[in-house]
Amino acid sequence: MIGRCFSAATALVVALVWLTSQPASARIVKIDITRTEPAFEGRSFGQVGSYERLIGKAYGAVDPRSASNRTIQDIALAPRNAAGLVEYVTDIEILRPRDAAKGNGILLVEVVNRGNKLVLRNLNADIPANAADMNAVKTAGDGFLMEQGYTIIWFGWQADLVAGNNRVRMQAPVARNPDGSSVTGILRSEMVVNAPTRTLPLSAGFFTALTHTAYATVSTSNTTPLADGFLPTLTVRAKENAPRVPIAPSDWSFGACPDGQPATASDTQICLPAGFQPGRLYELIYRAKDPIVLGLGFAALRDVGSFFKFERRDEAGNANPVFRPGQRAITIGTSQSGRFIRSYLHLGFNRDERGRVAYDGAMPHIGGGLMPINVRFGHPGRAWGDQIDHLYQAYDFPFHYAAMRDPITGRTQGILDRCAANGTCPKIFHVATSLEIWEGRQSLGLTDPLGRRDVADPANVRTFILASTQHSPANPPLPTAAPFGSCVQQSNPNPHTWAMRALMTELVAWVKDGRAPPASVVPRIADGTLVAPNQVRIPAIPANAYGNVQRPALRYLANHNPLQVFDFGPGYRAGESSGVISIEPPRPGVQSYGILVPQADSDGADIGGVRSVYQRAPIGSYMAWNVGRKDRFEDGFCLFQGAFIPFARTRAEREAAGDPRPSIEERYPNREAYVAAVRSATEALVAQRTMLPADATRLIRQAETEGIRLSP
Repeated sequence: MIGRCFSAATALVVALVWLTSQPASARIVKIDITRTEPAFEGRSFGQVGSYERLIGKAYGAVDPRSASNRTIQDIALAPRNAAGLVEYVTDIEILRPRDAAKGNGILLVEVVNRGNKLVLRNLNADIPANAADMNAVKTAGDGFLMEQGYTIIWFGWQADLVAGNNRVRMQAPVARNPDGSSVTGILRSEMVVNAPTRTLPLSAGFFTALTHTAYATVSTSNTTPLADGFLPTLTVRAKENAPRVPIAPSDWSFGACPDGQPATASDTQICLPAGFQPGRLYELIYRAKDPIVLGLGFAALRDVGSFFKFERRDEAGNANPVFRPGQRAITIGTSQSGRFIRSYLHLGFNRDERGRVAYDGAMPHIGGGLMPINVRFGHPGRAWGDQIDHLYQAYDFPFHYAAMRDPITGRTQGILDRCAANGTCPKIFHVATSLEIWEGRQSLGLTDPLGRRDVADPANVRTFILASTQHSPANPPLPTAAPFGSCVQQSNPNPHTWAMRALMTELVAWVKDGRAPPASVVPRIADGTLVAPNQVRIPAIPANAYGNVQRPALRYLANHNPLQVFDFGPGYRAGESSGVISIEPPRPGVQSYGILVPQADSDGADIGGVRSVYQRAPIGSYMAWNVGRKDRFEDGFCLFQGAFIPFARTRAEREAAGDPRPSIEERYPNREAYVAAVRSATEALVAQRTMLPADATRLIRQAETEGIRLSP
C-alpha cells in the first residue's frame, strides 16, 4: 500500500530541509527536479519556440491544527514530523517554454485522471488516444497549447494508485489510532469484470481493478466472525436494482486462485473458483484496515498551485523552475478530476495558508457531481453510473455552484459558499458533455433540486454543455461489426477538441485580461430544450446496414440515472461529502431529485447546448446515450457511451430501410452544398465564441479538400 511506504526516513528528509518553524503555514517545502530534457524531440512551436520537460517530486507539509486543514478526514490520526506537521510527497512534471519570456503567463495545472495526463489530448488535436504515450508526453499533436505558450504542470493527488504506465502519483500517510493500532471500518467494494476471472484485487471496480491499491481485510477468514460478530459478505446481481443473491462463504475466500489453482490466502485479494462473470455486479462488504489520508490530495492541489505561482524558491533554497512575477494559475481536470476540482472549491481549499488565491481560473471538464475522496476508506476512482458505481458518493447536495435550498435534505448550500465568503473563488468554465446530463445527473447543475426551474450561474461561472457528445469521444474508425463493445449501437465520435480550445482561450482572456466571457450555453427548461426523459422525441431509426455495418433498430427507453439521498451512517457528513461510513450498502431515501435530459431534434441529436460542426453539418445521428447489449447490463445505460447512427447515402437506400431521416444526398446534393453547410456551422460557432477562427478555417479547408464525409 502506497501510504505504508511513507517512511520515517522520508519524514526525516523533509524535516531537515525545514528552515523555519511556522506551524500555522502549510506549503510545498521542497522541490526536487531530478531530470530536465528537451520536450517533443526539440520541436519548435511558432513564436514560442521549443519546450523543456522537467520531472521530479514536491514535498509538502500541512498543519493538522489549522482550520483550513482540519476538514481533511483523519488528519488528526496521521503521523507528524518533528515540527508537528503532516507530510506528503507528490510526483511533479512540467512542460515549460525553453525561453520563459515567450510564455503566455499562464500556469496550467492539470488534475490528472487516475494518474493519467489528459490535457494535451483534450486541447491539442491529432494526438493518438494511447495512455502510455500520453503519460510519457511523446507527442504534442498539432501543438496548440505549446504555440500559445502555456506552462503545463502535472502533480499527483490520488494516493491509492499503484505504480506503472508513467502515472503521476502521490504518497500520503496511513491513519493510525493514538495507540498505534490500525484504524478499521466497513468497506463496500463493487466488482465488475470485462472477462471471466477467478481472482481479483479487493479494489476491483470497473475503473479501479489494475490501477488502485486495495485496502486490506482485517482477517483473511470469511467464515469466522470478528469479536463483534461481523462477517464479510459477497453477493451478485444482474442489474443495479435487481435483488442481491448471496454467494456462500464456502464458495469464495480472501486469497488468490489463478487458473483454478488452490487458493492462497491474501488480505488484499478475493478468490471465486466458479469465476467472476462479465455483466454482473459483485458486491463485497468487509472490515478493512489502515485507511490512507486521501483528503491530503486537496491540500496538494492548493499547495502546488500556490508555490509555483507565488514563490521564488522552496525552504531549502531550490529555485521555483517556472516562477515569473504576475503569472496566473488555472487548474483543469477531466471526469473524476473535474469532480475533484469542484469538491476542492466546495471545501474551501482555494485559499492558501497565507490567505492568497491559489487558482485564478478553473475548468472542470466532464466532471459533474463531487469527489468522495475525503472519506475514511474512500474510493476516489469510482464513478456514478446508473448500473455501475451507482451507490458511491458522487452526487451529494449541493449540485450547483449557486446556493439554494434543497427541499429533500433541508440544507441551503452552493459549491462556492466557502470561497465566496472569503473572496477566493476562481473564474470557472464548467464544460460537460450531454452524456453527463443523460447518464450523470448533470441537469442538477442547471436547475433547482427538483428540476422545476432553471438556475442561473453565479457571476464568476459559465457553463457549457457540449450537445450530443459522449463522456470521451469514440476513436474512429468505429467497429464495423457487432458487438460494439458493451453497447447496442456504435459509440459517438463527436469530438470535444474544438470547443475546448476556444473555451480555454476565452477563460484565459477572462482571467488574465478581464475580457468579458461568452454567455453560458446550456439546455434550459424555459425554452423546452431540457425536459423529463419521457418527453424526449426520438425518431424511429430502423435496423440498417448502412456502410455494410449491421445495426439493430434504435430503442429509446426513457432511461435516466435516478438519485435519492443515501444514508451512509451518522459519521458521514453529506454536506461535505466527507466523514466515516458505517452503513453499507447505503439506505436509499424515498424522495427523488428531478433529473432532466436534453430534448432531441428530428435526427435524434440534442437541441440545447453547444452544437458542434458535426451536428450542424451532420452525416449521421449523434446521440449522448446508448444502452447495454445482452449480458452487459442489458437496456441500462452503456457506461459513458453515446451512439452514432449514419444516414443512408441515398434516398432510395433510406426509403428501403424505412428511415425517416433525410439521406446524405438529400442534405448535400453536391460537394459545394456540404462545404457551405460546414462554413455556416463554423461561422455560427465562432460568433458564439465556442470555436476559434483558425479551427474554423481548418475544418472548412478539410471539407473543401476531402468532400462530403461518409464516415466519422
